[in-house]
Amino acid sequence: METMSIFWLRTAAACYAVGLIHAIWIALRKRSPMFPLALGAFRIGLVLHFVSLVELAISHHQAPVNNFYESISVCAFLIGVAFLVVHWRYKFDSIGVILFPLVFLMTQTGGMEFPVAPWADTRVRNAWLLLHVILILVGYAALLQTAIASLFYLIQERQLKQKRPMGVFDRLPPLATLDKLVTNSMGFGFAFITLGVIAGSTWAFIESGTKWIVDVKIAISFFTWALCLIMIYLRGVAGWRGRKAALMAIAVLGASAITWVAHIGLRPLLLR
Repeated sequence: METMSIFWLRTAAACYAVGLIHAIWIALRKRSPMFPLALGAFRIGLVLHFVSLVELAISHHQAPVNNFYESISVCAFLIGVAFLVVHWRYKFDSIGVILFPLVFLMTQTGGMEFPVAPWADTRVRNAWLLLHVILILVGYAALLQTAIASLFYLIQERQLKQKRPMGVFDRLPPLATLDKLVTNSMGFGFAFITLGVIAGSTWAFIESGTKWIVDVKIAISFFTWALCLIMIYLRGVAGWRGRKAALMAIAVLGASAITWVAHIGLRPLLLR
């Protein structure tokens, strides 16, 4: 019965992935026609998630909160239920931008409780790891552009307030141009880092089974991704602009730098 429970949980994660695509679309395009589809898939995912938890509870003869994987699965389910209640009561669609990706990643993590078969081909293993690295590096490049544009925004804003020339910074683009650049690069950064985190956690799961979850580097990666998610929500939904958004972008870049330093050890794996 535990095997079926994991099957239903991983199927639920696949349904939640539609909501993740919707959130990425919002980050890139600001609008998405996918919300009705994402909401429908999310509801189906919650039903399958509930079936998984019930089967697991019956198998263990107790609440399915015996370890980290089970607990995070239950937590994801409760967040999903809370979202549906809030949406039904208040029609608060925009909260899905942050909850859809969060529930997906938590459910995906919960579905990694039991190891799977090791890599059948080392070339596939190495290619998957390389894909993860490329996605993350492209995401970091976009975040670097976001932070630079944010820094220029702060300088330009100060220049306008002081109403005096600032030498080389007199040639900076207008605030509206910088703000648009911040928005676009932020969306691309979030999209690529999200895909990179999914690819990386999947690779680590296949590579080391359940041991990956206690790796400090993984925890730092998830923390950085969470900051990106908060940044996207605050800017795209809560309407953060100007100084607050610029400072947030710079903080996310700092967290990304820490994550990159923590993962320098990937080079020996690529050279195997």
